[in-house]
Amino acid sequence: MKSKYAVTAETFMDVYKYPQKYAIHPFRICGNLYYVGNTSVGSHLIDTGDGLILLDTTFPQTYALLINSIWELGFPLYDIRYIVHSHGHFDHFGGTQQFVALTKAKTFLGAEDAKMFRQRPELMLLRDCPYSYLEPFTPDVELKDNDTITLGNTTIRAISTPGHSPGVMSYLIDVRDGAAHYVAAMHGGAGFNTLNLPFLEEFNLDVEKVRKSFIDGITRLEKEHVDITLGNHPDQNNTVGKRGGMCDDPACANPFIDPQEWPRFLAGIKKRFSIMLEEEASEAQKA
Repeated sequence: MKSKYAVTAETFMDVYKYPQKYAIHPFRICGNLYYVGNTSVGSHLIDTGDGLILLDTTFPQTYALLINSIWELGFPLYDIRYIVHSHGHFDHFGGTQQFVALTKAKTFLGAEDAKMFRQRPELMLLRDCPYSYLEPFTPDVELKDNDTITLGNTTIRAISTPGHSPGVMSYLIDVRDGAAHYVAAMHGGAGFNTLNLPFLEEFNLDVEKVRKSFIDGITRLEKEHVDITLGNHPDQNNTVGKRGGMCDDPACANPFIDPQEWPRFLAGIKKRFSIMLEEEASEAQKA
């Protein structure tokens, strides 16, 4: 049985063939936080005052788009000092090897995903990536729960939220905008393509354990105050739509700053997850 929540190579085939169609001009989200991803998968840049932090490197096929976005903002590529990853799927680390070769940046990945790279590389989902030369990287830092990453004026706290992959890390990020200080947050892996029953059974994963850890992670994140909700895919937080709603008037409210979005976002994940479980139970009764 194939789940409607499954993601295959065909899902992203248009991105693979025509990556230029998914380009978006980079922009400042707030203060020292910028969007440099594309319209399919996200990437964020933080100017810490002592070098740049890049959060995720998108598909291998969109690597050139990411480089162009960083240049378009006026940042030297070689100022990237840290590359931090939400999780170990190819669409989030596809450009990492190239960036490391160019910048010598230090790489960060959840410890359990680093272990997955070594022991269960099939869970990186490379079968869905037609770029035959992509290989896993070896992270310089294997992140554990509540680890912090500090560079310049920016501190990022990592919260372990496994499920989508074993080592998903969600991040709370200091954002500086003049005298103002905000907390931005990203759930590191909110997709159900690796939480549906056919996927879990195919890869012989513990269904109850994986799904419980996913919900437990959301419960932990619900306790955090967040001003700016980020998505590692732009549809998760309507990145493109919000960009269209921004204006140059300083008095105009920034659509990205919304303390009520984070609880809405997490509640939405839990609701859709419950719907998936109900659909699976219904299908099982019909069988």
